[in-house]
Amino acid sequence: MRPSRRAVLTAATATAVSAAPTAAAVQRHGQLRTGFERLARDGYALLGKEKVGIVTNPTGITRDVRHIVDVMHADDRVNLIAVFGPEHGFRGTAQAGGSEGRYDDPATGLPVYDTYLKSGRALADVFTASGVDTVVFDIQDVGARFYTYIWTLYDCMEAARLAGKRFVVLDRPNPVTGRAALGPVLHKEFATFVGRQPVSQAHGMTVAELARLFNGEFLTEPVPLETVKMSGWTRSEFFDASGLPWVPPSPNMPTPRTALVYSGTCLFEGTNLSEGRGTTRPFELLGAEGVDGRWAAAVNELALPGVRFREAYFAPTFSKFQGRTIGGVQLHVHDRDVFDPVRTGIALLVTAKKVWSGFAWRPDHWIDKLTGSARVRTMIDAGTDTDEVVAGWQEELAAFRRTRRKYLLYR
Repeated sequence: MRPSRRAVLTAATATAVSAAPTAAAVQRHGQLRTGFERLARDGYALLGKEKVGIVTNPTGITRDVRHIVDVMHADDRVNLIAVFGPEHGFRGTAQAGGSEGRYDDPATGLPVYDTYLKSGRALADVFTASGVDTVVFDIQDVGARFYTYIWTLYDCMEAARLAGKRFVVLDRPNPVTGRAALGPVLHKEFATFVGRQPVSQAHGMTVAELARLFNGEFLTEPVPLETVKMSGWTRSEFFDASGLPWVPPSPNMPTPRTALVYSGTCLFEGTNLSEGRGTTRPFELLGAEGVDGRWAAAVNELALPGVRFREAYFAPTFSKFQGRTIGGVQLHVHDRDVFDPVRTGIALLVTAKKVWSGFAWRPDHWIDKLTGSARVRTMIDAGTDTDEVVAGWQEELAAFRRTRRKYLLYR
């Protein structure tokens, strides 16, 4: 029996309503203002007539997708004289481990200076040579300790202090919420550009909160720091509640869903398995030659909260296993409110090592730099299960959470 036209229309309407944003979500979208939006609305009064340089990349945009450098350059109320590009570059043309170098921006004529892999006095000299009085930072983070932009923030704060510059951070949402800090805390002897200081693997902070943490706990001496908070953001909200457009912060961070899993599955950079670079689902697809359906079956048996795993086959176009068909898993997060990316990443490592005889760590022990110590690697090598590995960092995580609490801007 065919359904009536009214039934069809009613069902279609119900579907449309369920898929549309709620009135409360729309209201929140109208209320949220980024740090830049609040700075501009105030006529850039915080910057005065000082010579300003900004550390930013393609994520430094307005909600109508204009780049803030273009907006500020065209506004007589702000004296923008320089741009500083991080890893991947100011306009975002470089792949992982690369930058764009020193050049003049064709759109504005502004000099663009390269900060990538510079720190301390060398970076301070860049700020001095640029002639700026104030360094502004506005980059979208993704919430993981080993995402290098937060350490660009740290290095630039230290360099600004050395160069006698003021530092201003314009805040943006943590796309995976600011509800909790998760994962192991970095041990200082493992400090690198993927982790300078004792911060947990998923920090649950915004960049302005991190700047306050760095200034209060880690810098040799504090830099003159001002932060411009967002308005209308709450710690429980994922990026899609912000109403802001998503711009990939780096070439392998195409969507907020990538950010959701990244703080766990990026650990596969420390192994001989592909972390999905060279596919359209980086960090959601994991695999290697010789891996088969046993891996998905093994990790599904753990019934990890909020996520399921599909047996998957794919051929990366670059990076590990370029052009070769490999087997593995795809993560499907079905309940992000209960999903724990770090515990999930550990479970995937434990099960991969059990079901695939070819499993190996990268020879340089990159996994230790990502997790912040040798503990995760040695425990997994010893046959420790997921719960025991996770239990191993709880005491230091609790200590970090207590420290972190002092610097939170949003309750």
